[in-house]
Amino acid sequence: MPAIQSPCKVLVTGANGYTAMWVVHEFLKQRYSVRGTVRSAKKAEHVQKQFAEYGDKLEVVVVEDFTKEGAFDEVVKDVDAIAHTASPFHLNAQRPEELIEPAVKGTMGVLQSALKYGTSVKRVVTTSSVGAIIRDEPTPITFTEKDWDQQSLDLVNKLGEKAPNIAKYRASKTLAEKAAWKFLEDHEQEINWDATFLNPSFVFGPAIHELTDPASLHTSAKMFYDYVADASKAEAAGNNFLAQSGTCWVDVRDVAKAHRLALEKQEAGGERIIISSGLFKWQDFIDAANALSPPPQLSKPIPKGQPGSGTGHPDTVHLVIFDTSKSDRVLGLKYRTIETTTKDTFADYQARGW
Repeated sequence: MPAIQSPCKVLVTGANGYTAMWVVHEFLKQRYSVRGTVRSAKKAEHVQKQFAEYGDKLEVVVVEDFTKEGAFDEVVKDVDAIAHTASPFHLNAQRPEELIEPAVKGTMGVLQSALKYGTSVKRVVTTSSVGAIIRDEPTPITFTEKDWDQQSLDLVNKLGEKAPNIAKYRASKTLAEKAAWKFLEDHEQEINWDATFLNPSFVFGPAIHELTDPASLHTSAKMFYDYVADASKAEAAGNNFLAQSGTCWVDVRDVAKAHRLALEKQEAGGERIIISSGLFKWQDFIDAANALSPPPQLSKPIPKGQPGSGTGHPDTVHLVIFDTSKSDRVLGLKYRTIETTTKDTFADYQARGW
């Protein structure tokens, strides 16, 4: 028996976000009902418009500040499952607390509300990150779900505001997930539901959330646009950067599907699962973009870089590798390719007149 199945009702927090909008789409497409939270009535408008065809299968609720105690108390009532996606991802935080506080308080708030008022809840799926898993090493290393990023915690504790911005983000995801696992352990006898944590790598792909221009793209999607679709920014970064920089990636639509499968697959309960399509260097996506036929009609020239100098080049080194066998074994998740994601993302750019 699935943990849940349609037409169950799923709560999706932060429903207007880049990944969350695809999560909402995935559930609605599979005939679930969705209650999505957003932070203002203005943010709700685009969500409702985007999914207007689903009528009353979608309910959008305003939770102005999800870090407040009891913020989710009402919205967890009469839902069968929760997909908690709301957490900041940007690399502009001055103080580490700007990322850590909302990440930890948001995750803990959902779990506390589910414990108190989620009488119908069977499973909570939380969007974590490989940022809670990896560490920087000078030689290649393969990471599994058993790994934790202590390195970033140490950096943030030692350097505070002067810690690298990526370390601040990784620390926020690590602390939020660790706090959640401790909560589950501490309240094991009281909880009538189970939990799953998904740890995606860099997320790329087309967008259906509200955007005005490329500058308004989500952090990882903005990097993709800058290095793969904007020749001037790519050239400024340099061919060596494009050939040597890159880690692991996943299509945003595969992340969304992983959320649904994590709720449906009984064996996903109590698991931590890496969600990653595979390795990349920016040059790989650039080569895929230049191979598109017919060529995309964008407002700016597509970068060329140094064709063939990415992943397939004999001198290329990947320092970070993820073991994704659990996503295959537990979820049965099949991933999109670099070519498919590039094609669909550039079609999105073209449709937007970018």
